[in-house]
Amino acid sequence: MGRHGWNSGAGRWRLTALLGVGVATLALALTVISTLPNDRADDRGTTSAGDKVHGSPSDPSAQLGPAVGWGFTHTQYSADEGDDGATRRVEDMLSGQGVPQIQHIMGWGAGNPEPVKGRYDFDEMDRRIDFIRKSGGTPVVTLCCSPDWMKGGKAGVDNTDWSRQSLETAPDRAHFKDFAALAATVAKRYPDVRHFIVWNEFKGFWNNGKQRWDYEGYTELYNLVYKALKKVDKDIMVGGPYLVMDSVDPRQTENASADVKGPWGSMDQRVLDAFDYWNKNKAGADFVVVDGSSYTVDDELLPDEFKATDKLTAVGKWVERQTRDLPLWWAEYYVEPGDQNDDRKGWSEPHRVAVQASGLVAMAKGGASSGFYWNPEEKTGTTCAGCLWTPTQSGDGGTKLPMYDLISRFHKAFPPGTEYETVPVAADDVPNVRVLADDRTVVVVNTLNRKISAKVDGKRFEMGAYEVKWLERM
Repeated sequence: MGRHGWNSGAGRWRLTALLGVGVATLALALTVISTLPNDRADDRGTTSAGDKVHGSPSDPSAQLGPAVGWGFTHTQYSADEGDDGATRRVEDMLSGQGVPQIQHIMGWGAGNPEPVKGRYDFDEMDRRIDFIRKSGGTPVVTLCCSPDWMKGGKAGVDNTDWSRQSLETAPDRAHFKDFAALAATVAKRYPDVRHFIVWNEFKGFWNNGKQRWDYEGYTELYNLVYKALKKVDKDIMVGGPYLVMDSVDPRQTENASADVKGPWGSMDQRVLDAFDYWNKNKAGADFVVVDGSSYTVDDELLPDEFKATDKLTAVGKWVERQTRDLPLWWAEYYVEPGDQNDDRKGWSEPHRVAVQASGLVAMAKGGASSGFYWNPEEKTGTTCAGCLWTPTQSGDGGTKLPMYDLISRFHKAFPPGTEYETVPVAADDVPNVRVLADDRTVVVVNTLNRKISAKVDGKRFEMGAYEVKWLERM
């Protein structure tokens, strides 16, 4: 799953984005580690408890609902660094859009937040949150991953192990409360962050002996974090379990769900069991979070890349039946299998955008109100397959790409609370298009690599190969 890391349940590596921090950067970080509460005076202020409050956030009393809409996740490289002109170009592009943006607390562009117990280093995290603020986005924080000393490693900045296996190890049970305390510290530091996701993909929570997810361990951690965040501010919104909704070939019977299945495959029953345990034993939740791909664990797109996205609808409807009134978020979603390096560069950009649009339509039809695109930005270069903008290291970087147009347009057209409508599609066109509509907007996706003439919502129009067309309704 795109740049996720080790998934013991599927029994295979999933390449994580380059998460390590260079030796020189780590050495430099020694000079900026802060000890709470009173190690130095700066412009970040303190709360009455002495915890640092970073930056000049918007009014923290301003409440946002549990659903924030359609946005993206920052990965190792993003527009918070690079040429000043290029980074400003991205800020200006995002400005006024209100696109929600996820940042993890460790990895994916953020350093070790607590290299020694009680001593904090939030420099990279501060920079990312500042970028989200400056670009007018809604900040969302994923509480993953955990410092080395919480999982059997050594304390200290220059002892941080940035390997995939280490980074994606869950904290030891003896340190669950320490991780919850770190989560509370993060919440106090960024009071304008109102939405927190607990952990990422059950990383490190696989029970090898029982060959199933350690859902008891994850739920224990989740509940401690939930309570710690609500103690900071009862209006903070917390979600989980961020499970990977794996599916298998429809001909496979081992671990295959008998209830959640389709031409796209069958859900892995072990995932559904883990979700069910968390749902029944959680201390509370303001929204529910899942992750997954339209393809099977063997990278099969069934029956094809467009129809495979029906899985996202089926998963959403199943989750809705379990959780009833909780808003559904897709923290990550993938429609294009990765290569041996987990790169997704095999499709043309029109093809990619069309299948991604089909995925967004499928998630919305499954009841999702929020979804986050895993932005694969590269450090350098003039192109970037599937990225939202070109790399910002050069002066001509930061130029928007087709995927940004799709995400930002979808976010604007179909915000949380949208009531979708069924619009007529000519019978001959039904197999060739994917359609989503409300009372104002219709998005139509041509699933064919050729021009077509389609009639949707009473209008006849031409569409180019893999075109995504937006129609305004009168």
